[in-house]
Amino acid sequence: MLAIVNGKVFTITHGTLDPGTVLLANGKIAAVGQDIPIPAGAEVIDAAGKVVMPGLIDAHCHVGLFPDGIGWNHSDGNECTDPITPQLRAIDALHPEDMAWPELVAAGVTCVFTGPGSGNIVCGQSICVKTVPRPSVAQMVVLDPAGMKMALGENPRGVYGDQKKLPSTRMGNAAALRTALVEARNYLDRWQRYAAEQASYKQKKEAGDDKAEPPKPPERDLKLEALGRVLRRELKARIHAHRADDILTAIRIAEEFGFELAIEHATEGYKIAAILAEKGIPAVVGPILFSRTKYELRGMTPRNPGVLARAGVKVAIQTDESSATRYLAINAALAVREGMPEEEALRAITINAAEIIGVADRVGSLEAGKDADVVIFSGHPFDYRTVAELVLVDGEVAYRREG
Repeated sequence: MLAIVNGKVFTITHGTLDPGTVLLANGKIAAVGQDIPIPAGAEVIDAAGKVVMPGLIDAHCHVGLFPDGIGWNHSDGNECTDPITPQLRAIDALHPEDMAWPELVAAGVTCVFTGPGSGNIVCGQSICVKTVPRPSVAQMVVLDPAGMKMALGENPRGVYGDQKKLPSTRMGNAAALRTALVEARNYLDRWQRYAAEQASYKQKKEAGDDKAEPPKPPERDLKLEALGRVLRRELKARIHAHRADDILTAIRIAEEFGFELAIEHATEGYKIAAILAEKGIPAVVGPILFSRTKYELRGMTPRNPGVLARAGVKVAIQTDESSATRYLAINAALAVREGMPEEEALRAITINAAEIIGVADRVGSLEAGKDADVVIFSGHPFDYRTVAELVLVDGEVAYRREG
């Protein structure tokens, strides 16, 4: 057992304990509180003068698929051969030896949602992983698949705009997405009819009908199977959209087909914050440390996360990066500087991110029973001078700062 004592503990979900104690055992958080008795034989870490909090979570990045130091031509983030590719799985491209992983751990980022880029209209299935590199990707997985990446706006329009018979406008992108979803719904209906026919056939056989013919199953289609999981609300759609009108298109399509979504980037979300809040649609906002590299980013402002949070939108802050995911806390600090409440900014890189991804039962806060992903920071994580001194992932030391 490990006991972290005397630190300023940001539990995230149950306030701040100053000082507080966190007990870890068997890879899980055993207890969090004040005046907790320390079991005999426990290893004790004195965190006096330091901040103790859950590991940081980036709710949208591309670590492992756009690996560092190898160049664009060697990345595996965008399969730009077809605008509709829901059958793609990030786990088949994630590189566990990407040199970015240790840098993330050293920054206190212990969990990320990573996956395909936004080159396609339906881009593929993302994954949530711990950031400690392992020989096998399977050893890093927290949730797979963790969401279906889709994209509206300039990116898929730009990729396919110069090819004949493929969508080249916002109207074309939306229509192609609707068409794929209709095909997926029809596919589910065919399998549902087959199940009913199969049940009827079994009943006839049990009743002694020797002339009953077994039904023929539909042909499998990996694309439509994957999209069918979105329609059954087994997978959340994570829709890349910058402009307010693209965000509203995403919402409109989600409501037409009845699936769950989160808006990725939501760059102009502040223009329609009330709508997002009323509909209960979360926003994974960012990156904040970014330039206006294309037309649809002209409305970018670091005030966006704060405006959304104050309107009642559940906000996670993302970096949209690979190794630069290590600057997640700095992105959040800039949001605080521009008006986001500090408590909400902390939630945006911990529990809100975990809830949007769908892994809040394991990570995102310091609570008994959750994974022992704990960071001891030298000071407040939003101070640019702060460093992670000790990072624990599943209760094991993943990083210890020298000196």
